[in-house]
Amino acid sequence: MRSSAAWHARILCGDEVGAGFLVTGRRVLTCAHVVRRSERAAVSVSFPHARELGEVPASVVAHGGWAGAVTDPGDVAVLELDRDIPLAPAAFAPPDAAYADPYPKLIAYGFPEGYDEGTLAEYQAVSGQLIADEWLELVAWSGHGQPLVAGFSGSAATLPDGRVVGMVSAASGTAEVRKGRMLPLDVMARYWPGLGELVPTPGHGDDARRRLYALLRRAAGDPVCDPNRLYVDAVGAFGPPLPTGGFASLGAAAAYVQWEVPDPRAMGRLADRLQELLGSATARPPAPAPPHPSPVPPSSGPSAWSPVVVEIDHSGAGPDQVTVEVSAYRDGRRRPVGAGRLPRTAVRAYVQSRIDEAVAHLAPDADELVTFVLSREWLNEAVAHWECSAEDSTPLGCAYPLVVTDRARHHSGRLRHQLHRKWQKLDAGHGAEVHRVECGTRERPPSLRKRLWDGDAGLAAFASSPAEARRHFEVGLTVPVPILLWPRTGCPGTAQGNPAGSGGGHGDPVCAGGAHDTQACPGVEFLDRLSTSLAGVPPAELPRHILSLRLTAEAADDPDRHWARDLQLLWDDPRCFPEATASLHSPVG
Repeated sequence: MRSSAAWHARILCGDEVGAGFLVTGRRVLTCAHVVRRSERAAVSVSFPHARELGEVPASVVAHGGWAGAVTDPGDVAVLELDRDIPLAPAAFAPPDAAYADPYPKLIAYGFPEGYDEGTLAEYQAVSGQLIADEWLELVAWSGHGQPLVAGFSGSAATLPDGRVVGMVSAASGTAEVRKGRMLPLDVMARYWPGLGELVPTPGHGDDARRRLYALLRRAAGDPVCDPNRLYVDAVGAFGPPLPTGGFASLGAAAAYVQWEVPDPRAMGRLADRLQELLGSATARPPAPAPPHPSPVPPSSGPSAWSPVVVEIDHSGAGPDQVTVEVSAYRDGRRRPVGAGRLPRTAVRAYVQSRIDEAVAHLAPDADELVTFVLSREWLNEAVAHWECSAEDSTPLGCAYPLVVTDRARHHSGRLRHQLHRKWQKLDAGHGAEVHRVECGTRERPPSLRKRLWDGDAGLAAFASSPAEARRHFEVGLTVPVPILLWPRTGCPGTAQGNPAGSGGGHGDPVCAGGAHDTQACPGVEFLDRLSTSLAGVPPAELPRHILSLRLTAEAADDPDRHWARDLQLLWDDPRCFPEATASLHSPVG
């Protein structure tokens, strides 16, 4: 103990005397109120166990925000000495060692009046319960001995083996009342995150802790490193929610993960993601701003979409009950956000309540892609028109790139394998030919299947809705065509009495027998306008392009008459969903 006590420090600031402790070669921790006059008075530090060092000038380099009252939080200050001190700094114990059962004796080394060389006081914590989420209360170890009085502020509270568990910040005010308060280490780290690197954390090795703080120093000021997104990624879907108001800094988020999150893996996930972001930021050259905004980037390479997935399927509990799961993909892994069994009428509200939460799980620089994985009867649902929330009437399809896909196709091993190969070809090209399926077509479904296979189709566009061309639409779903588009409301020329997909023509003479008046048939107009719009658009960028079309339609003078108003996009790139063959989680509601 004698050899390890040299780090105890005496602080002098004007006529204020307090204590402190050396934590690195040049840094000393003390209470902010001890150096509150540092702007007008010099601060000096001495070490009673190393008197040969003399008085060492110091300056305040970090402050916990203490406002001046005894009960104000943040009574922490970091002093920087004007030279390195050849003494071993203090060693730390895990914060909860201060109140381990049985409560240990805590020893403080202070400098009350008449004790310039210092004296000791013996105390113990009353409980592990924080006072006002800031202090641990201390009581005297015995009914006699040195009380905590002026001169002990800033002293380290140590275990009998000399390891530090906190800092004395307030005395009782009288010699008769033997009580005081201590700031535990995890609370002090809120105000000086650098302390977190020095203090052992249960469940985390020293190397892992040092690695995280080395990355934090590298990340300082990097706009890519959003502390709130990084926190959500570190704790996972089932970790503690983001605190109200979020985090003001990356250091604050890291300290919260270190001290408040029970999952010992969270710190490693935070470090891994931080290293990934810093690596990509280093490799990424600055991108010049485009002269004019464009919904379609010039590159034809694949986009690194980060999907938010809403999967809806039959629940097996009755015709009105469905199973809904919302999840987010991050680093190739699916992260569940919520799942439940719901009546059909409750699905929209449930999805609205979970979308924002799912987006928060994505990487800060991710391109979000909202994907509805739907059972076949839901494929024509107007999900792009669902409002973002009860408070935000923006349609989902105007807030995010939004696509749908067929659930059976999404989980088909055969189609996923074939679609992988198809995308490799599409990425190498420039746009995709539009394979048209006219309304009222007389083409037999087997003939359509052969046409799509022979043409190595990447994109098929239907002039009618799935219900109006059921058999032809099913061909599109079972052939590896990555992209299907159609007008959700279909062509009004369809006769109600004609069986959908029977191969017959529309009842309306305009579309009869597949001989269309191109000036009058909405289905033909849709295909023509769509083909023109998609010319030269890279298939991987279609979700962004369709978002632009939806925004344009929504902004039109008469949105309901715009040709793209009810455009539905089935866009299926299995590379975005490496775990797509997994089934829905068991319903919890």
